[in-house]
Amino acid sequence: MQIKNLSKYSNAEKIVLAEQLWDSVSKNDLEISDEVKRELDIRIQNLEEGKTELYSWEEVKAHLKSLR
Repeated sequence: MQIKNLSKYSNAEKIVLAEQLWDSVSKNDLEISDEVKRELDIRIQNLEEGKTELYSWEEVKAHLKSLR
């Protein structure tokens, strides 16, 4: 599938289009493998048990800038 001439639309119109596309995808139609589900469950459990280190967006940006 190819969407042509997106450049003729304003940013606001593109955002509305993106929202409409996102809303058209049913959560029930999304397929997630059992392996991914297990990994997500592990990550949630680690978060709930305080075993996960969290970073603010500012910390992440600073780290990425330091890598340059």
